[in-house]
Order: sequence, then C-alpha cells, then structure tokens
Amino acid sequence: MTSMAMDFSRPLEGIRILDLTVALSGPYATMILGGLGAEVIRVEAPGGSDISRTNPPFVGKKGLNFGANNEGDMALTTLNRARNKKSITLDLKSEKGRELFMRLVAECDVVAENMSEGTTARLKVDYAHVRQANPRIIYASIKAFGEPSGYQNLKGMDIIVQALSGVMDATGYPDGPPTRLGLPVADLLAPMFCVQGVLAALIQRGRTGQGQHVQVSMLDCLASWVAEEHFDVLAKPGRPTRTGNFLHRLAPFGVYPTLDGFVAIVAFQPDWMKSLMEVAGRPELAQDPRFATRGPRLQNADALNEVIQEWTRSVSSDVVVRELLEKRGVPAAKVRTPHEVVHDPLLHESGAVLNLRHPLHGDTGAVGMGLPIRFSGSHAQFDQPAMELGVSNDEIYRKLLNLSDDELAGLQTSGII
Repeated sequence: MTSMAMDFSRPLEGIRILDLTVALSGPYATMILGGLGAEVIRVEAPGGSDISRTNPPFVGKKGLNFGANNEGDMALTTLNRARNKKSITLDLKSEKGRELFMRLVAECDVVAENMSEGTTARLKVDYAHVRQANPRIIYASIKAFGEPSGYQNLKGMDIIVQALSGVMDATGYPDGPPTRLGLPVADLLAPMFCVQGVLAALIQRGRTGQGQHVQVSMLDCLASWVAEEHFDVLAKPGRPTRTGNFLHRLAPFGVYPTLDGFVAIVAFQPDWMKSLMEVAGRPELAQDPRFATRGPRLQNADALNEVIQEWTRSVSSDVVVRELLEKRGVPAAKVRTPHEVVHDPLLHESGAVLNLRHPLHGDTGAVGMGLPIRFSGSHAQFDQPAMELGVSNDEIYRKLLNLSDDELAGLQTSGII
C-alpha cells in the first residue's frame, strides 16, 4: 500500500515559467501553472510594478488593514495571486535589464504576459525578440481583445469585456437591465484557456522541439461561452434573452423564495415533476396538459413557477431541501452566501479554498482560491505563500545566471534589479 506521507512529484516539475503578468488574468494563469509544479519566476520592476500591490486591504503584523499600506504589509490580492511563485525585480526599460531578461529566457520553458497592447514590443520582450534567445520557448499572451485589438484605445477591464461579450445582456430579468456577473468572470476564464494552450504547446514541443506563441483573448473566451447557449435560435420564437432566476425551456428550473431565504430547484424530469407537484399539494398538475410535457411547460412556465412559489414561500429552505432532495431525490439546494461557501469545511478539505498565509506573519484569517484538481499519483496545490518583492533575486541571478557578488552589487546600485 502506498504511504500517504510519500512526497509525490508535481505534474509540471522541471518546467520553468518567466512571469511578466499583472493584475488578475495573467497572475491567475501562472499561479495555476505554479500549483501544478512549474517553477514560476515572477518579474516586476524595482519597487513593484503590479497594480494589485496597491489594492486594499493589506495584511501585516497588525492583521488586516483597510487603510494605509504600512511597512511590511502586503495586499491581500498579492497574497492570493502570487502564491507558488518566486519574486525577482528587473528593469526591462534598460538595455542591461533586457540583456538579463534574455539570459533568463534561455533558461526557461515559458514566458507569460498580459501587458497592454504594444507594451512588450516597445520593451523588446515580445515573442519576435524572445524566440531569438530561445526557439523552444512557449510565449503565452492574454489580452482583452487580442493583439492587434479590434477595439482601439479601449482598456480591457472585466466589466468592459462582459459588456461586449453578451454575457451581461444574458444576465438579469426580462423586464430589467443587463446585469454584471458578480465575479470577474472574463478575468478568471481567460487564464484557464491560456493554461490549456500552454500545456498543449508544451506537449507539441515535446514532439517537434519547437516553441510557439499562444494567444488568448478575454473577449473570445467569454463570447465562446455565450455561443454555447444558442441565444440566436431561441430569439426567433420571441423567447427573451434574459430569464432571471428561471430557465423556462427546462421548467421547473429556477430559484424560489422561502420563508428564510432562497432555494434552487430542478424538476424537469417526469418523476421529479410528479414529486414536486405532490409536495406542493397540487398532484393533479403533473397530468395537466399545460405542464405534463416539456413543450407546453415552456409556454406555461410562469404559471407553473407561481404554483411552486406559493408552496416554497410558506416553508423554510431546510424544509424544501428535506422534502424534495432527501425524501424524493429531486435536485434542490439552499442558495448560500459567499461567506458560507468559503468557510465550508468540505471545500477546505477538497482544496477548493485555502487559508492565506503571509510570508512573515503566518495565517491572515482570510481565504483564497485553491486548485480544485486532484491527481492520484501526484500533488498539486497553491501551498507556497506569496514572497516579498525581490526576495528571490539572489537565488535566480546568482545560481541560475551565475552572476558574481560584484555584478549583483552593481545591478542593485544602478537600479537594474
């Protein structure tokens, strides 16, 4: 029997990533790669160049702080997104800085960036320059609208991408306005596609020996999700794009109010529908021509939902779940708050969410994203706390690039690192 204490290797051990990413989409991609075992070297300008470092709240020896950034504090966003990464500083605007960067490129497998359009070309660290230093490099780019962008001068903020993608217009109630999703879904979706692209490119490089440029657009990723739902077809008979908390073509399917909250119920299968009508005190409706089959049910979904809500409003959420799910096997669940979710012990046990640690002061009392992938023969997780800015300079420049003490001192004095 395999010992649970055995130190399994991680899936991407031996892969080295040079990380030029900032904000959320890029750092999330490289964090996933780091959690899978890649060595991620995060590069920032001396003094720090990731805007997330200035996002409150901050965490330090005095705990959480929503005010000023005190000495030794780190932004909670940095503690979350910079896990499983080494931190170095390097001035890419200088010739010497670019020379050192290309020496690092020669020692790496992947370069990742999500800078504003044209920035990498101006700095001469774009794919055209990088592949000259290492033809085997996988160069991964996340942009809001691709490069070149079809939306000149438009900044790639998540809410802008949601607006352009159609996701916002598909969210909300038919008689209400388009609604922003409560999570930065474009910022979180694009890095997942980026990681897939990087892994596929690494596999292909194993066959061909050649690197390539992997490009991901936040708008492309989110729009591909929108295309999955066939809104164009559904619009032809006059169905509204926004359906609120209900999906009429799968009725009964929706979120219903209770005495103390809300519950989600799915009962489009015949036996589920029959059980739901019995619990609601209207068993005859399971055979009613308006509701007996899914076609007529779509046309009469509003009337059906009113019947269901008449029952759910009279009982607690626990009663709904007990009567439907526990007694009859009908899918039903309470609508939980984010606070309830991130403190669910089952999700902590699975690794979906984790307690965040400060590199100097330990547990912060806050939680962050986990890596929700389990392997039977290896380990993967965001289990290495974020590092202080530049703390890996000595390790990377001295050990990886073999720089001498005098060279390091000169680089520090001149502000290159």
